[in-house]
Parts: sequence; C-alpha cells; structure tokens
Amino acid sequence: MHSRKCLLAAFCLLAAPTQALADAPARVDIAPGRLDSAIVTLGRQAGISIGITDRQLGAQRVRRLRGVMSAQEALRRLLDDSNARAVRLSARDWRIVRAAPSARPSGTPLRLAVAAPAEPVEAAPEIVVTGVRTSGDLLASREQGLIALDGSFAIDAHNRGSDALAERVPGLGSTQLGPGRNRLFLRAIADTSFNGPTQAVVGQYLGTARLNYNAPDPDLRLIDLNLIEVRQGPQGTLYGAGTLGGVIRLLPNMPDSREWQAAQSASLAATWHGEPSFDASAMVNIPLIEGKAGLRAVVYAGRDGGYIDDRLRQRDDINRVHTTGGRIIGRLEPGNGWTIDLLATAQTIDGRDSQYADRLGDRLDRASAFAQPFANRFRLGQASIGKEWDAFELLTTTTVTGLDLDETFDATEAGGSPSLFRQRAETRLIANETRLSGMTDGGLNWLVGGQLLDNRYRIRRARGELARVSAISGIENRVEEATAFADLALPVTRRLVLMAGGRLTHARLSGKALETPLTLDAFRVAPRRSQTAFLPSAGLRYRFSDALSGHVRYQEGFRPGGISVRDDMIRHFLPDNVAAIEAGLALAQGNFSADATLSFTRWRNIQADLIDADGLPATENIGDGRIVTLDANMAWQPLPGLTLEASGVWADSRLVTPSSRIFLLTLARNSAAGTAVPEGAVVVDSDDLPNVARWSGRLGASWKTETARGETLTLGGSLRYVGTSRLGIGPVLGVRQGDVLDTSLSVELARNGRSFWIRASNLLDSRGNRFAMGSPFTLAQGDQITPLRPRTIAIGADFSF
Repeated sequence: MHSRKCLLAAFCLLAAPTQALADAPARVDIAPGRLDSAIVTLGRQAGISIGITDRQLGAQRVRRLRGVMSAQEALRRLLDDSNARAVRLSARDWRIVRAAPSARPSGTPLRLAVAAPAEPVEAAPEIVVTGVRTSGDLLASREQGLIALDGSFAIDAHNRGSDALAERVPGLGSTQLGPGRNRLFLRAIADTSFNGPTQAVVGQYLGTARLNYNAPDPDLRLIDLNLIEVRQGPQGTLYGAGTLGGVIRLLPNMPDSREWQAAQSASLAATWHGEPSFDASAMVNIPLIEGKAGLRAVVYAGRDGGYIDDRLRQRDDINRVHTTGGRIIGRLEPGNGWTIDLLATAQTIDGRDSQYADRLGDRLDRASAFAQPFANRFRLGQASIGKEWDAFELLTTTTVTGLDLDETFDATEAGGSPSLFRQRAETRLIANETRLSGMTDGGLNWLVGGQLLDNRYRIRRARGELARVSAISGIENRVEEATAFADLALPVTRRLVLMAGGRLTHARLSGKALETPLTLDAFRVAPRRSQTAFLPSAGLRYRFSDALSGHVRYQEGFRPGGISVRDDMIRHFLPDNVAAIEAGLALAQGNFSADATLSFTRWRNIQADLIDADGLPATENIGDGRIVTLDANMAWQPLPGLTLEASGVWADSRLVTPSSRIFLLTLARNSAAGTAVPEGAVVVDSDDLPNVARWSGRLGASWKTETARGETLTLGGSLRYVGTSRLGIGPVLGVRQGDVLDTSLSVELARNGRSFWIRASNLLDSRGNRFAMGSPFTLAQGDQITPLRPRTIAIGADFSF
C-alpha cells in the first residue's frame, strides 16, 4: 500500500507538461441551439476556454456546425449569423463580445478547467465556456480553490448523487451511513460521524437556495445540471455560518422560453453478491410565452439493490434503497432587465436496512436481530427576483427548506434482549438574502448584501427493548441570524488583483430539552444567548504570465453553539470557528493545466461528538486543532481525443490543545511523570481529528474518437484511493477505517442526442472499509465495517430532443 501511495503522489505532483498546439484542428459537432450552449460544447471539443457576459448574446440562435477545423475557424463560422465576434485573449482563451459597442451587463469569470489559472481582469468580466453564472454571485469565482464541473459531468453521473461527486473530487470526504444520512467534509475539516445538533461544515446549495444547516447531505440526484461548483476552504464572507470546510453548489439548467426540449435516461445494473438496481429520469422544457416565460421540470426514480446479508435473520440483500424525486422551475422575463424565478424540489429516500457489515463472515454480512431502516424526506421552495441595469444588478431570494430524517439503530447489549434506539430529526430553514453587485468604470468589482435566517432543529429519541420502546431526552435548537456582507476585487495593474471582504453576523441562540424527566424539568429550557461575529477575508492574485498565475487568500468561518443532552443532563456547547490561509499556483499552457494549493487552518473550540455513559453520541467542544493540506490537480491532452487527469490531497489534522474534558495520551507521555486522568475526562490515544485521510487521490483517463458511421465513441477509466482515518474521538470511536482502492471503466457511444453506455465499478471486487460504524451502541462489541459496493456493471441509454 505504501508503494501505491507513493505512485499516486508522484503522478499528482510531478507530472510534466507537454506543449500542444492550441490551433490544431479538432473534430467539431455542435447541435443547433443557443449560443451559450454552443460555446460550452465547442470549448470542450476544441480544448479552449470561451467567455461570454451578455445574456442576450448567449440567447441568440446558431446553426449546426460540424467538421474538422481549428478553434478560430469554428468560432468564425459559429458567429457568422450573429452580431457577436470572438476576441482572442491568449493561446487558448477567447471572449465573445458584441460586434457593436454596448453597455456592460454584470457577470463574473468562472474557470471550468480543474487546474486553469485565473484570468486577468479585462474591461468586462467573463463567464467561461461551461455555463452562465447565476446573478449576484459576483466575486467568489475569482478565487482559486474552485473545482467546477460542467453539465456533462452530471450526465455522466447517470442519475447518481453525492457519491459520484466524491469519486471525482479527492478532497471531498463523507461518512457512509447511507444515502440521505451522510455528512460531507472538505479541506480536511471534519467534525463528527453522527447526525446531531452540530451544524454542517460544508454548505450545500441548489442554485442560490441553501439545502442544509444542521441537516446531513440531502443527496439530491445530479440530474439536468448546468454546473457543479466545489469551493474549498472557509467561505464565511459570502456564504455565512456552516461553511468551515467549503461550499458545494448545484446549478440547474434554467427554463428556455424559446425552445421545446426533452430528455430521458434509464439504466439497469447487476451487482456481484447482490440484487439488481435500476433508475430512470425525464426532463421537459416548455416555452410558455416565447421570449417571456418558460417552465422546466425533472422527475426521477431509482432503486439501489442491496448486497449485505443478515446471518441471524437469514435474509439476503437487506440494504435496498429507493429514491424518488423531482424539480420544477418557472422563469418569467417581463422585460426591462427583470427576471422572476420560482423553484420547487422534493426528494424521498427510503432505506430498508443499514449498509454495514462485520468481519466475522465474508465482510458482506452481519448478524442483527431486526432491521435498521432509515428515511429522508427533503422539500425546498424558493422565489427569486432579479433586476439588471447597465452597471449593476440586484438579486433577492426567499427560501424555505425542510428535511426530516428517521433512523433506527441496534442498541442491544452483549448477552441482552434485542433493543433499539430510534431518532427523528426535523430541520426547518427560512432564509431571505438580497445582493447588489456591479463593476465601476475603473474595473472595481463590488458586492454588498444582507441576509435574514431562521433555522430550527428538533430531534426526538426513543430507546428500549422491541416491545417496550420509551421516549428519552431530545433537544430543540433554534438559530436566528441577521447578516451584512461585502466583497471587493480591485485590479491594481493588469497582473495584480487585490481582494477584500467581510461579513458581520448577529446570531440569537435558544434551545430546550424535549421529553425531559420530571427530576430535570428545572433544566428543561436553556436561556437565550446572542453572539456577534465578524468574518474578514483578504487575498491577492498575480498573473506572472499568460500561462502562470498565483494567489494568496485568508478567510474565516464559524458555527453557532447550541445545547445537547449528555448523561441525562443539558449541556451547552460553544461556537467554533476556523481561520485559514492558503497559497497556490496554477499553470495552463497548451493542452496541459495543473495547480497546487497549500493551506493552513486553525480550528478553535472544535464541536465534535463523544459517546456518553449510556452509549449515546453527545456534542462537546473538544479543544483547538490545526490542519495542513496540500492538494494538486493536473489535466493533459497529449494526443487529440486523449485526456489524462490526476488529482491528490495530503492532509495532516491534529488536536493540539484539548479541552479540560479530553485527556490526550500523546501529550501526557511528553509531560512530567505521574500525570493523572481528571475525573470525568475522556481518554483519547490519538490526536488525529476524525474522518480525515492522510492521503487521497484519483487517476483518470478518457479517449474520444469518431467512428466511420459518425458516432462519438468514448472510453474512460479511473482509479481512486482513500487513505486511512479514524472514525472519531475517544476509546470507542477511535477505530481505523479507509485504505480503500476503487476502480471503474466505461464505454459510451453517442450520436445526435442519443447515447448508449456501459459502466463497470469496483473491478477488483474488493471489500475495503469506507466507514467503521453502523450503530454506535454496538460498536464496542466488535468491528463494524462499511464495504464498497461489490463489482457492478450498469448499462443505460440517454436521449435528448
């Protein structure tokens, strides 16, 4: 395994660039449609970056373009019938502008290549080939540390959820309790393996609508998306609380009021040692009033076949999961720069049983007395209104989100009668945000805004033998926030851009215990508390040449505190916060691009979960920590049609100053002899923070060519490694997990909006241990593992009209 890590690190960090001609002829096949969609396709096929800022230009229709030609010739022919022209910025970078002078609409640059450097600030900012940004998010994309995947990634994900994204981005980690139950981690900032009162460390968005607060990853299916953004590192200035590790944004395709569109997808999969799986989805775009109003709807359903057996109950494939959902977006463009959007989405996940196993059998089975089902119900609605002027734009949104999570755990004591623990978590979030953004004649990009937020999290719990389950203490936490923020980007020279921002948040916290025993009723309601936090940010970007740029960035993030129940007592946990500084370089030359970023993070008053005397997870502040990460990405096209990719992350996360309730053995060994364990303290034998692998990485390759009959044939393969980490903090949770290698191969044949594909995953049919827990109550009785899904072969078809 050591040699495997060394090879991965060497490939990620030492790959050498090879210069390729940017004007080499490429095979181009672009369907008729909108200009902004056409340049997305052209950029991908020709290996160039194309920016466009003018929405009216982007909506213009272009004819079909097909043949072998240079990028310059393709752009000329594509724009022949339009009032636009292409301006060349560098060897592989272009911008689309009006042929006649016009007022500048607002927008921002968005670098889609994983490792491409940021562009110099020009007279007008650009939106790079892979999709138009939503209004109001003006400045964040100017920072490096952004991984952005265009709509083709969502198509290639074939109706999967966050697991497909985690396979593609090595820096994205996750627990593995099951779809709709997992917590996501970025930039090695990971707190707990449980779903409880602590706020998430990764903010998740659908467009501008926030998906989570206290809740786990809703695991929305990646269907009909224009763009997926992964922003690594704290994002407190623009996104607020709960973004300690970063932000993930799913940007859906918006309604087209000029053209009918439809798409459908279906697949079947066979899993070794398990049962079959299937999924299907459909999309329709309806122009209600040409040029004024449109509607776009998506529906989907699927079943992930089970592959875990139960020896005690003599049942096979118990961990089947059903998912159904949909999304509908309506857009009205009444004119004069106004846009009104209405969005609604819903998804239901039903898991028949947990997906963990033990080490006593073939690592695909376990012994349990009863099923441990789970269910996730997610609902979201949003209304947004936008207005564009010549020099700035306004966006205001109101979002209502609800998520209910039901979980059942085996709580049977060794030698005792079958017992269970059941909990229901309810999250309700209401948020309103207003942003005003623009650019001055001198090139200063600016953004100001405010937000009002109200989040309520309630968890009810019950425990007992199967025939006598009784309610035990639960909690309710409520957070009300009022926030003002600003962000600026000033081009000092043609090479240097300075960035600064800040966010001022006043939060009011309240909480109470639910179903509290009468003896503790006096402690039932926690007093209301307030907290004010200011989160500054600063950075610079310098362009050394057309190919090489660098950046330095400082940013902070925080999470509010709350209450938890530990040993039948109400306890407060304090707010925690992070401060991170990072520096990086990015190179893009010809058909080669690479970047590397080094980050140092200080994490104070870390909120994490410990196991109390009753075996229940409870939130505590465990102390201060520090995290060092180095992540690198590379993409190279050595031959026409052939793309090689490599990405890797090294992370070192430590608890450096434990709280008074944590007794860290590694510190005690280095102190004077005779150090005693304080009464009530939790003994911890490692200073590793939970769920952070030292090494993670991915290698990928794809080859695309055209057959004699005109079909596009694509072959792809990947190898992904996740290193060793610890499940949590303390003697019960300090077990090791990870050291997992996964592989995949795929073949796709596409022509004229139709594609047929086959994909094989876990080619080695390995087991591994992605996550070392199924139930915290029985964890001390033996090793629990969460294996990879066994070797699976899926076949499917996608159609678009």
